[in-house]
Amino acid sequence: MSGNSSLGNTPVFDINNYTCSLGYLLLPAINEYTWSVNVRAILYLLGLLWCFLGVAYVADIFMASIERITSKTRIVRISDPEAENGYRQVDLKVWNDTVANLSLMALGTSAPEILLSVIEIVGNNMESGELGPGTIVGSAAFNLLFISAICIYCIPDGEIRRIASVKVFAVTAFSCIFAYVWLAIVLLAISPNVIEVWEAVLTFVFFPLLILIAYAADKNFFLKRFLKKRQEEQDVVGIQMNDKINRPGGEVTRLHSFQDKSVDEEMALLAKELGRQDLSPEEAANLLSHRIASEVPHSRGWYRINAIRNMTGGRKLLPPINDTTQSLYGHMAKPEEKTESDVVTVKTDPSQGGKKAVVQFTAASVAVMENEGKVRLGIKRTGLMNKPVSVKVETINGTAVAGEDYKAFEGTVEFKKNEALREIFIEIVDDFEWEPDEFFFVKLKVDADSGCVLGPISICEVTIINDDEPGTIQFSKPSYVVKETGLKALIPLVRLGGADGHISVKWQTKDITAIEGKDYSGKEGILEFDNQETTKNLIINLFESNKAERDESFQIELTETTGGATLGKISKTVVTIINDEEFNGLVNRILNMTKANLEALELHKTTYMQQFIEAMNVNGGQLATATFVDYILHFCSFFWKILFAFIPPAQYCGGWPAFFVSLAVIGLLTAIIGDLAGIFGCLIGLEDSITAITLVAMGTSMPDTFASKTAAMMEKTADNSVGNVNGSNSVNVFLGLGLPWLIAAIYHHVKGNPFIVPAGSLGFSVIIYTGTAVIAIAVLIGRRLMPSIGAELGGPKCSKIICSIFFLTLWVLYVILSALQTKGIIDVKIG
Repeated sequence: MSGNSSLGNTPVFDINNYTCSLGYLLLPAINEYTWSVNVRAILYLLGLLWCFLGVAYVADIFMASIERITSKTRIVRISDPEAENGYRQVDLKVWNDTVANLSLMALGTSAPEILLSVIEIVGNNMESGELGPGTIVGSAAFNLLFISAICIYCIPDGEIRRIASVKVFAVTAFSCIFAYVWLAIVLLAISPNVIEVWEAVLTFVFFPLLILIAYAADKNFFLKRFLKKRQEEQDVVGIQMNDKINRPGGEVTRLHSFQDKSVDEEMALLAKELGRQDLSPEEAANLLSHRIASEVPHSRGWYRINAIRNMTGGRKLLPPINDTTQSLYGHMAKPEEKTESDVVTVKTDPSQGGKKAVVQFTAASVAVMENEGKVRLGIKRTGLMNKPVSVKVETINGTAVAGEDYKAFEGTVEFKKNEALREIFIEIVDDFEWEPDEFFFVKLKVDADSGCVLGPISICEVTIINDDEPGTIQFSKPSYVVKETGLKALIPLVRLGGADGHISVKWQTKDITAIEGKDYSGKEGILEFDNQETTKNLIINLFESNKAERDESFQIELTETTGGATLGKISKTVVTIINDEEFNGLVNRILNMTKANLEALELHKTTYMQQFIEAMNVNGGQLATATFVDYILHFCSFFWKILFAFIPPAQYCGGWPAFFVSLAVIGLLTAIIGDLAGIFGCLIGLEDSITAITLVAMGTSMPDTFASKTAAMMEKTADNSVGNVNGSNSVNVFLGLGLPWLIAAIYHHVKGNPFIVPAGSLGFSVIIYTGTAVIAIAVLIGRRLMPSIGAELGGPKCSKIICSIFFLTLWVLYVILSALQTKGIIDVKIG
């Protein structure tokens, strides 16, 4: 008794009372016998979520290795009469996009689900479990129903996204339905609750067969016996950046090279546009990098990697831009979309694309006779017109003094909605003393929060004269020098010897070395002077050139006048257009910084040193744009980042070392996730099949959710957002179940035993999913065929909301019915 009493405070270990501890591969790792069930459930849930973060992060490296592998190219020569040697070298892509998407890309996005199914069977003595197959079916339902709902709704109102590769989509949509119908057949009909070797072999063989059929559809093998010659060049690529172009035979993937002349010209035009804005070179380079990186179409893997990095506080694949530059982003026209009016108004459009009202005088100077008693000044408004604005006006002394020569004026001029012109009158003092011509100034001012800005003519000079002659018109000097980057040449004409009445002067241009229509826009025109106006600018639009050119010039000649005015002595002037060396230097700095930014964004151009630097720093070192949430996510994933920085970089050996090492790490983490999910479900009373279709399916599919949403908003098509979902769902069955079933079926066949796979909950879940999948795909097709929508994603707001809610309802219905059947509340006999 004394011995027993000495052990009275030591708990006796009873394996039969050790809740949720047996039948798992790796966990529990320590003795949790004395722990509270609730505490264990919370810890296992947190551990499960943390491991979801870890497997998502290593999937980033895995996808980067796949991007490296599938981007492999070989150099070929093609005929080009314009080339120096009669041919040019291009990089021919080795991997077809469709094959890559359905093989390695699908493996990359579905690796956790596939490996979970494989590991569960191998770790369970070659016996089938519920977690792996349930996760595959649950992920398929989540991907098709939940993610599609998000993608339909997230498109901006009035915009649409359509599937571009319709033939490939048709193949993958059919295979998505067929895969789960086949599951139901083998589980319930051919050999209920038993998977025979031939069934496992056929299930696995469907995987390469799907790739082959999709490839044939992509290449039009079913429609044409021979491909046209132009389609033979579909896989021509460059060196650096992905750029997909839809063509009848499929997608061409071109990686822009910085040595590519056309790409350099595009970047130069955008850099020049940004160089005129009030931005630092760093801000301009970031904005240009962001624009180029977002405009170039990307693979589904790119979007998944970007989503994972957003979830873990890693380096963003789109250069971050701040609030200052964000407002300029939407106004950057693509080079191929620029019109002449776009080119000539970039610098002289203070309205910021019509966002603000621009107020200025109608003339830079006016003249008035002393005996007229008052002078009229016109104030005009351009830009934003649908709101009332106000501008302050005040007079400033020159040689004319307020109170002696004119009455001071200070006040506010109000513009009503859509009002474009207002006039003010300033009184002139008429005395009886002789005085030379005198002048004073009238100045416009606006408050910072007034919603309007001042135009170039914000100060008007008023001259008080003693005659009533209409005057003579001439140039202020015989030659002018203007910079090409100014985009407009402002040539002043002056009215001398009188300013009485309305007059006009005709002008015409004459080429010298500059060519009209190429270097400038001229020919001929008429410039008008209102009563008392003495100076007006003749505006000549200049055109930019992407090449370095020598200075060029043209002549402007005044030909005839109206209203009684005469031509002055300087009736001709020569305008010389020169290069702006300072501006060109700024543009070159922006271009160099942009190229450096874009090179840093490449997925497989990192070294071990760069991997550790990015792992140690929030946002991969992009600290200026890091948010509080980025720091939290970085803290949560810091252990995984440091650990996985030891994986070989994707640029080594064509990406294969990173591929196999990261795949092995995903397998290990997946085994831990399987144990965590199973134990957590056991602790809270959930069967493995319910845990699989809910928590595990959502956790493994969360990166795909964010990736698809981003792809839907950024891409012009729906292929990367919902088009590839069906392919991934098919691969999950053919590879994720076909491979472990094949291994287990052969193992049991050798042993002389049948491979038992209870249909039960899995069979019912497959039937429910198949029904919802048929409905969902039918809705997507119907949306495309309906004239009021015309696309799988987006469209009118009402239709978006209805379809999104409908898809979410289908997913919730699938989960509820599957859970109720598993719990026995719905009595459906399966198998």
